[in-house]
Amino acid sequence: MSNETEYEYCGDGLLLPLLNEEEKRWNQSFRAVLYLFALLYCFLGVAIIADVFMSAIEVITSKTRKIYLARPSSPTTGVWRPGLAKVGDAAVEEGKGTSSNGTDHAGSKDPGGSLQDASEEPEVVEVRVWNDTVANLTLMALGSSAPEILLSVIELSGRSFEAGDLGPGTIVGSAAFNLLIITAVCVVGVPDGETRRIKGIKVFGVTTIFSLFAYAWLLVILVAVTPDVVDIWEAALTLLFFPLLVILAYMADKTWKCCGASALGFGGKKQLELGAGQLTGNSEERMLGGKTFFRNGNLDKDGLVAFVKEVKKYPGLSDEDAALLAASRLVDSQPHSRMWYRIGAVRSFTGGRKTQPKLSLKLQELLDKPLKTVYDTINEHPNAPNIGKLMEPDELRKAVIEFRAATVAVPENVGTFEVTITRRGDLQQRAKVKVESIDGTAQENEDYIPINEIIVFEPNETEKQVKVEIVNDNQWEPDEEFFLKLAIADDDDTSSVKGGEEREEKVQLGRISIMEITILNDDEPGLISFPKRGLLVKETIGTAQITVLRKDGADGEVSVSWRTLDKSAVSGKDYKGGSGVLVFKHTEVSRVIEIPIINDMEAEKDECFEIELFNPTGGAKLGAINRMAITITNDEDFNNVMGHLMSLTNANMDAIRVHRDTWASQIKDAMNVNGGDLENATWGDYLMHFLTFGWKVLFALVPPPGLLGGWPCFFVSLFMIGLITAFVGDIAAIFGCIVHLHDSITAITLVAMGTSLPDTFASKCAAVQEKHADNAIGNITGSNSVNVFLGLGLPWLMGAIYHYSKGNQFSVPVGSLGFSVMVYTCTSLFAVALLLLRRNLSIFGRAELGGPKPLKILSAVILVFLWVLYVFFSILQTYGYINDIF
Repeated sequence: MSNETEYEYCGDGLLLPLLNEEEKRWNQSFRAVLYLFALLYCFLGVAIIADVFMSAIEVITSKTRKIYLARPSSPTTGVWRPGLAKVGDAAVEEGKGTSSNGTDHAGSKDPGGSLQDASEEPEVVEVRVWNDTVANLTLMALGSSAPEILLSVIELSGRSFEAGDLGPGTIVGSAAFNLLIITAVCVVGVPDGETRRIKGIKVFGVTTIFSLFAYAWLLVILVAVTPDVVDIWEAALTLLFFPLLVILAYMADKTWKCCGASALGFGGKKQLELGAGQLTGNSEERMLGGKTFFRNGNLDKDGLVAFVKEVKKYPGLSDEDAALLAASRLVDSQPHSRMWYRIGAVRSFTGGRKTQPKLSLKLQELLDKPLKTVYDTINEHPNAPNIGKLMEPDELRKAVIEFRAATVAVPENVGTFEVTITRRGDLQQRAKVKVESIDGTAQENEDYIPINEIIVFEPNETEKQVKVEIVNDNQWEPDEEFFLKLAIADDDDTSSVKGGEEREEKVQLGRISIMEITILNDDEPGLISFPKRGLLVKETIGTAQITVLRKDGADGEVSVSWRTLDKSAVSGKDYKGGSGVLVFKHTEVSRVIEIPIINDMEAEKDECFEIELFNPTGGAKLGAINRMAITITNDEDFNNVMGHLMSLTNANMDAIRVHRDTWASQIKDAMNVNGGDLENATWGDYLMHFLTFGWKVLFALVPPPGLLGGWPCFFVSLFMIGLITAFVGDIAAIFGCIVHLHDSITAITLVAMGTSLPDTFASKCAAVQEKHADNAIGNITGSNSVNVFLGLGLPWLMGAIYHYSKGNQFSVPVGSLGFSVMVYTCTSLFAVALLLLRRNLSIFGRAELGGPKPLKILSAVILVFLWVLYVFFSILQTYGYINDIF
């Protein structure tokens, strides 16, 4: 068959085709594949520019104003200072505001006045100006629904103000996908055993009623009032339902939050709410004994010091690791909007800069379960538990094996003696280590018999002995030494163990994994003393290791008592002192006293305490140095250390900030995979970065969201969305024509899914990470309502006015649109009923999302089945298999 017979002319769109395909007679199959890939590529472009658009909205809606809280004062010292409107315990500074990316204002001066102690400045906090509900239903809804709304407007304009099928079909199809598919994904996406319940149920109720009413209203004006015609008053009323929705939802939100409190939201718990911001009382802002951690989601030195003080208790964490953890905690402690999750979702599947810190593999290994528990505790979330101090992580989950002493000394004629190996930590499992000897000045076979064997600890066994044989050559020699070394037993080592036991993974070597054995000719019990009179330790060392030596003999078991003596350092405040008895077994010549050092993370002078040895037994005597002074030195330049950590944390936070303030930063992010974080980039990130590179570079030229409050970025990115949407409309129409797919079916399937996929990923992330279901599905009904009121009300009003000016009526055939709306309305009623049942029945967990696994899977299957029915019946009606009931 020739190309001429295969070619089918599909008409011209607003912008496409760019080439004269009729003249070139392109192969239809080639055209179908070409336009399909072009459609998918444009969907990626829409998602990326929508990311920029939402970043601008994030900046706009994050504007804040300062609230001054009067500190407690007595009537005699309190002074009223004019300039602030006092309400309850708070005063609001009018006419000023800062962005959410501003600095901490805890030290700001009072520009006005309030009733307070004249010697004290008021406490200053920041609250957001925009109400969450208003922001969600206006700018945020516009951000997520802009492609669908603009597609409807552009289609009308491109068809000489005649109604088309693609725009309205996309709005209805997107609503069905959002309510049925996204909800199904969120229901099963919640981790097993958990539930997510909508918190703002009054607002959700208002938006749900409006979403059902919106589509019922379409049937009323298209079928009942003026069949197949939309008058100006009908279109205008449809558009006016949008502000009515916002007003009623705002009223429901205020009623839900304030519950009869004053206009600024004061309640019995000293809770202040202004717009979207909430100032929370002590129960939500303070934890761990009244200390503040990252208050209001902002980084401050005190919060960072307290956080680092906790995480530094655990080994293997550098300053960089602590700063990365602090940044991650800051992100987790801040409230996030649905828009934040959508931006993160888009960047995740396009290889862009992430909105959450990526912990390295090294740090992931250090974050074992106990440390993660503390890590998750040190945050400002009001529901976070305080679990207190935990055991050392390694000892809690592993068997720690080491020699009992670091050194022993034996006479050459000792023959065979035993060396003790100890185990602590996990005692429930079998554990084994390898012991081997290493030459020093003493040579194997000449001075000792070499050792290479596997030691097996049975469950609850804490000590094992290794026999060491010394060779007596009856010749005079100076003292000589050799070493015993512990190592984790490899798989190949199991052959030397009777029965070939399975390798035990949960084994870790302790501090004393190498023992020095000295061969000497002395058989005296020896002298016990410290090696020197003083020792310097840093406050951050954790545990000071104090060595005690046994000299001039190592025969027999001896002991010595020890105790700490306070000087300028005080036990319990600067260190954990005490007393005890140190035992040297036969041949042991060195033991260690461990003294925990308390790091109070405060700049202070050096402090000291002493350790005294007394009361030796077993014939041993005290040596010349029986007292040692331990000086605790504050880390050099404490402020520089904390300043360094503050800088690192700020750098981490800046790297994951949603928006950029300069063109240079935007272009740098666009040019680099993962925004420059190559260490954590995956092959998928590289692939998607390559595919979307052109879009990223193009959209990096859009004004930065941080410029002029985000408004230039808002309008330019909105224009770019409209431009790409125009291409989407033309490509979808031509593709549907090529494959003989009606515009209405293309709209409710390909176009609706392509524009809604970013919202699907965002809702899934919100369902997993949030404690409530509001950001996952709470905005779906509101967005569906806005789609109708703006996405159809605005273009229909334009069309009605245009045709009225021409002296005729604006025709909107009810046809496939009316049938699709009717089917969707029926399926949406079932979906809403299912959500109500899930919320109120215990078998579902009394929550919209999650719950028992079989029932959440069943719920998701029902929702997906409803969507399939919607698409299936719409297809049947479009192609004439169902008679037009209208």
